[in-house]
Amino acid sequence: MRILIINGPNLNLLGQREPAIYGAQSFDDYLDTLRQAYPQVQIDYFQSNHEGDIIDRIHQAGYGNLSNLSNPSPCDGIILNAGAYTHTSIAIHDAIKAVTIPTIEVHISNVHTREPFRHHSFISPVAHGIIIGFGIDGYRLALEGLLKMLAR
Repeated sequence: MRILIINGPNLNLLGQREPAIYGAQSFDDYLDTLRQAYPQVQIDYFQSNHEGDIIDRIHQAGYGNLSNLSNPSPCDGIILNAGAYTHTSIAIHDAIKAVTIPTIEVHISNVHTREPFRHHSFISPVAHGIIIGFGIDGYRLALEGLLKMLAR
């Protein structure tokens, strides 16, 4: 089983950026814990502040190596926190729609209690599930849901 976690813009600053909202733990530390808890799953990780790179990685996860990217084979599912692109990117919406593997949308904070522009997601209509507001543990919840979905 191979699952890809994709984090979008500014999520490389987890543990440093607005810890009252996003927590004090770095994603690298959390990822180590997640991998130890699920040794039967290959958990790949990709973070980018660039929309096109995220789109390319979604395509690659769905179809395998499409160019000179480092991952040679497709994944079974995606966990995506698109960050601010959630609220702006029709292109990421279309990329998710273009692949046949399930995608779970994750948000660390409850976006519906924040600024009004964060209340709309272009990702939600094409996601197979959504985890919002459970902090960084939302990734584990998404992984659990994805594993159950794939076991059906």
